[in-house]
Amino acid sequence: MKQLISIKWLALLVGFLLLSGCATQARYDYSAFRQSRPASILVLPPLNASPDVNATYSMLSQATLPLAESGYYVLPVTLVDETFRQNGMTTPADIHQVSASKLREIFGADTALYINVKQYGTTYAIVMSETRVTAEGRLVDLRNGNTLWAGSATASSNEGGNNSGGGLVGLLVQAVVSQIIDSLSNRGHAIAGLTSNRLLAAGRPNGILYGPRSPMYLKDGSPTP
Repeated sequence: MKQLISIKWLALLVGFLLLSGCATQARYDYSAFRQSRPASILVLPPLNASPDVNATYSMLSQATLPLAESGYYVLPVTLVDETFRQNGMTTPADIHQVSASKLREIFGADTALYINVKQYGTTYAIVMSETRVTAEGRLVDLRNGNTLWAGSATASSNEGGNNSGGGLVGLLVQAVVSQIIDSLSNRGHAIAGLTSNRLLAAGRPNGILYGPRSPMYLKDGSPTP
């Protein structure tokens, strides 16, 4: 009898997890995005919640390409950064506090992209190392302050690299090689590029919609999971 009860509870738990998984894949509501029809994007210097000081400008430099390829005019990030500096704002935290109406007045953009880097950098263990970048993004209409879209993305150097066919010795050698590569190159910047593309390229499930410079503009519908 106890075994039957346990099986019943296990079945209920599996069903709950499946329903939870479906809930996380719910389609994003693009009604405000479609009504706004933005054409230009101001990318603000990202907030950095990681211990790596390179995260802000690494992500900032990677944001323009996927947005431009998605059909938007993106204000030049160097010009935007210099404009903020000339006005005495040098930290992302201060810049993110500027009102939507003021950003609209200064830059004339339709929208602003707010990015928060949650993870950036390499972690080391005895037999492995991983470079991981996680970021959140939020697109805000500067004409009224409404959020048009929000999402998150992650990329890792260990994606598809869990082959342990060489045993413990192979894992140790792989870990040494990875640490040498990390010390000689800025792997975090490359992984940030993957994260940026997953976060900001149009056509992805629950991603941003195509802009007016894309042939897919107003033809993409709602990207589905």
